[in-house]
Amino acid sequence: MTIESFVGGSSGNFGENYRRMTYFSNNYVLGLTVVAGIGGLLFGYDTGGVSTSHTAINSPCLLSTRQSHLLEIHTNPAPASNSSLMAASSSSPDSTTLDDIPIALRKGVISGALLYIRDEFEEVNQSSFLQETIVSMALVGAMIGAAVGGWINDAYGRKKATLYADIVFALGSIVMAAAPHPYILIFGRLLVGLGVGVASVTAPVYIAESSPSEIRGGLVSTNVLMITGGQFLSYLVNLAFTEVPGTWRWMLGVSALPAVIQFFLMLCLPESPRWLYLKKDKTEAVAVLSKIYDPYRLELEIDQLTTALEEEHQRRSRVSYYDVLKIKELRLAFFAGAGLQAFQQFTGINTVMYYSPTIVQMAGFNSNQLALLLSLIVAFMNAVGTIVGIYLIDHVGRRKLALSSLCGVTASLIILAVAFLFTQSGGETNGNVYGWLAVLGLALYIAFFSPGMGPVPWTVNSEIYPEAYRGICGGMSATVNWISNLIVAQTFLSVAGAVGTGTTFLILAGVAVVAFTFVAIFVPETKGLSFEEVEGIWRERAAAVAAPWPWRSPGTGTATQPLI
Repeated sequence: MTIESFVGGSSGNFGENYRRMTYFSNNYVLGLTVVAGIGGLLFGYDTGGVSTSHTAINSPCLLSTRQSHLLEIHTNPAPASNSSLMAASSSSPDSTTLDDIPIALRKGVISGALLYIRDEFEEVNQSSFLQETIVSMALVGAMIGAAVGGWINDAYGRKKATLYADIVFALGSIVMAAAPHPYILIFGRLLVGLGVGVASVTAPVYIAESSPSEIRGGLVSTNVLMITGGQFLSYLVNLAFTEVPGTWRWMLGVSALPAVIQFFLMLCLPESPRWLYLKKDKTEAVAVLSKIYDPYRLELEIDQLTTALEEEHQRRSRVSYYDVLKIKELRLAFFAGAGLQAFQQFTGINTVMYYSPTIVQMAGFNSNQLALLLSLIVAFMNAVGTIVGIYLIDHVGRRKLALSSLCGVTASLIILAVAFLFTQSGGETNGNVYGWLAVLGLALYIAFFSPGMGPVPWTVNSEIYPEAYRGICGGMSATVNWISNLIVAQTFLSVAGAVGTGTTFLILAGVAVVAFTFVAIFVPETKGLSFEEVEGIWRERAAAVAAPWPWRSPGTGTATQPLI
């Protein structure tokens, strides 16, 4: 992975000396990235793909008679009416409702653990509300953690925010593993969610502020690779502990291990150099920067930080959340960043992952073991796609990568929609053909989403905000991601039940078209630009919006960044 560049500041205003920068050229920066990326591992482990959940329930060793009966109803590609679902559920003495289906199909390691929690706590087995709360409480905690985590980042630094997240996450894991009562377990889930929320904000910002601009995108995307690795790990943990006494306690308690490892490794690492220079200790900041840049480039970097510090002092006002709405350039940046985070969820990644076992069964493969293997393959494809994204994001650029990703996502969602619609209407004659068409759509979706819309929103949000607001705005945009995640999780099964799976995929394809338009209009290219240059883009856009029409005059952009 080689990136040609000139030695200069991280701004791209290069000097005369030429050199080749590579992803692996600085072991110190790579070490910072990997350690900070363990936060992404926590993120992915607890909030892993829903296909893992589905296959966990599909596994013969985990299913009760009632769960098998419900799953058979739900995984039928033909949409069932509400009346048929109710009739099917009421036909069993141990009846249940449709609400039981999505409860264990939400996220990551909790999906497999919940099946055993229901066996141990009768009140959980009898209450769909408790089951939903156990699963969803981590998501609620993540939304709170992301919102508060932005402020913690700006007030106390990226390093302390990471340490706080590790402590809370590890404590939550221990509470869950030792929980004597469902409500103690729910409290543990809340703590874990808080840790995940703070980590989801902190890791990308810490990596971005410690990275040379030429390879910043690839390094921040490494955090996304750790997220996909955490999802894969959650599946393996579910599988590994199925026959171990105290199954669910091991599944949930072992998640404390990466948090403890990151905590002790993080104690040995420095604070973000940019935060240090602007908020605390210039000498220490220069010492850290000297390990990242050569002497000539170090001087340019310090010059940029000095300019940023002078602007900070001139502002002389306290940073507040209200500023995001009041300051025009900040509002434009947040709109672009939060929009990317929302569309990452609304383009249907969790929906597609959820239906992956159903899709492979449509192709004529009905083995439960094959469904389990599919989860491994899908997780592997997701990870490989993220690695491709790490390479492309600093070559092709964030904006182009997102646009090309959304084109492929739209096409693959249309393929999935056609496959499901024709399977539902065409009977068994061509079912296998359309099943294979659905498998093709699934493969294309993962291939296009994982290198583009997977890492791009997190990368862009780590670099488009001014230093003083990077934590707050990053936290707010991450909160948008978690809220969007919750909306999709709570609605897609209902929508699929109401209009059919094929139509649901068509709706998602329409959302992807809207997302393409949004990125084309509102998201600038930030490849290779310094943080100061990115700030300049938003100042120019804010001035252009305020100018009389036509506001996109030749003089409103820079040589490297057009307005639209």
